[in-house]
Amino acid sequence: MSRPAKAGAETLIVGIDPGLASLGYGVIALGQGGLLKHICHGCISTSPADPSELRLQQIYSAIQEVLALYKPHYGGIEDLYFFRNVTSALPVAEARGIIKLAFYQACVPLAEFTPNAIKKAVTGTARADKNQVQEMVRILLGLGELPKPDHAADALAAAICRAHFEGPAGLLQI
Repeated sequence: MSRPAKAGAETLIVGIDPGLASLGYGVIALGQGGLLKHICHGCISTSPADPSELRLQQIYSAIQEVLALYKPHYGGIEDLYFFRNVTSALPVAEARGIIKLAFYQACVPLAEFTPNAIKKAVTGTARADKNQVQEMVRILLGLGELPKPDHAADALAAAICRAHFEGPAGLLQI
């Protein structure tokens, strides 16, 4: 994990794309006038061969490390979404619980957003596909290429959604 960039008067926001096997995180800075700046992004992976309690502990520890390193002011997380398979949603729900606990213990307010709300905040439409979201994340954060992997790009989108949700005036009044 790299050292954080100096943010000065900027507000740091962590976005999370929850998962048990692969969890994305992204850190952005919101500056005066609503200017967004990329700080970092990445993925936390766990092995399906490990018992779920060990995987949850690994996620919890990694999220605590991100929160301690970057000391964000706010967080945004994608809400649980499942269409047909409730069984596959349960491990993600457990991971979300661990993540929410870590944010609570770090005193970082965490807002939850539906996938459609995140898409709309980033692209202007709730019907955007994954490629459109990634391209707008790239543009909004001034990145030279699409953020990879996909979970990290989704986490950056969740952070951007949190920034747009609060607005520059709301977030900058810390």
